[in-house]
Amino acid sequence: MKRTARAFWLSSPGHGEIRDLTLPDPAAGEVVVRSLYSGVSRGTETLVFRGGVPESQYAAMRAPFQEGDFPAPVKYGYLSVGLVEEGPEALVGRTVFCLYPHQTRYVVPAEAVTVVPANVPARRAVLAGTVETAVNALWDAAPLVGDRIAVVGGGMIGSSVAALLARFPGVRVQLVDADPARAKTAEALGVDFATPAEALGDCDLVVHASATEQGLTRALELLTAEGTVLELSWYGDRQVSLPLGEAFHSRRLVIRSSQVGSVSPARRSSRSYADRLALALDLLGDPALDALVTGECGFEQLPDVLPRLASGEIPALCHRVRYDEHT
Repeated sequence: MKRTARAFWLSSPGHGEIRDLTLPDPAAGEVVVRSLYSGVSRGTETLVFRGGVPESQYAAMRAPFQEGDFPAPVKYGYLSVGLVEEGPEALVGRTVFCLYPHQTRYVVPAEAVTVVPANVPARRAVLAGTVETAVNALWDAAPLVGDRIAVVGGGMIGSSVAALLARFPGVRVQLVDADPARAKTAEALGVDFATPAEALGDCDLVVHASATEQGLTRALELLTAEGTVLELSWYGDRQVSLPLGEAFHSRRLVIRSSQVGSVSPARRSSRSYADRLALALDLLGDPALDALVTGECGFEQLPDVLPRLASGEIPALCHRVRYDEHT
């Protein structure tokens, strides 16, 4: 009996389609996963959808189970939650997370899936990759008790970082975004909110995740002397200008990059990728993180929905994709 599936492909920049395919038979040590939900990582995936990946970053940007090549045609994505239908006995019937594109069913090695904890609903588990990025960022940033911290950019990544920072003792955390509507997200996550003009300064640490030149400039302005901006934004093929004159050198400011593609050097000797993802899934036991999912559609609607996400017509943080039972 043939196993069939349907997958979302970027056919050309700005255009997507659903394709039918036949799955291979699972080998020993592999699992067949039926998708329940997937998530659209609005920053990275919409950049890919627009064809904005620089040629120099084609290799670095490949997703674990990507098919095709940038700019297109390509099957891309990495926030999938599903139910194991076939495979090792210990996994059959378990809900799992996998770094897989948007597809109704798929076959992967058993070690490529991570069991979702019983206290984490499948619909929330699509945030695992985002929270994993936030975990890695905070390993890089190493915030201290009592720090004054701003997170500039209240999107999916910035809000995840702010949510984790809210658990640190004695810190002053403020989520900063140009969109006043993000105040509701901040409130749900238990952190203060400010527009860029109203943001509190003298910050020991500013995490920047707005992916805008203006946001990064404001992040530098909010620092105290010898403070650090941790840059989480990825600009693709865009050029960014910064005010590195004036007091940048005299105040000894620092701009440091962070990227989830490798485990932070601060934990690389003691934590694996699997450890980091398992930690992210454990942290998703907090219902407050449901605030990061702000939209949902059916899988078959993706070709119509992704252009609207890319254009900003749908102003989602994480947009969740639902897979119907019959798929």
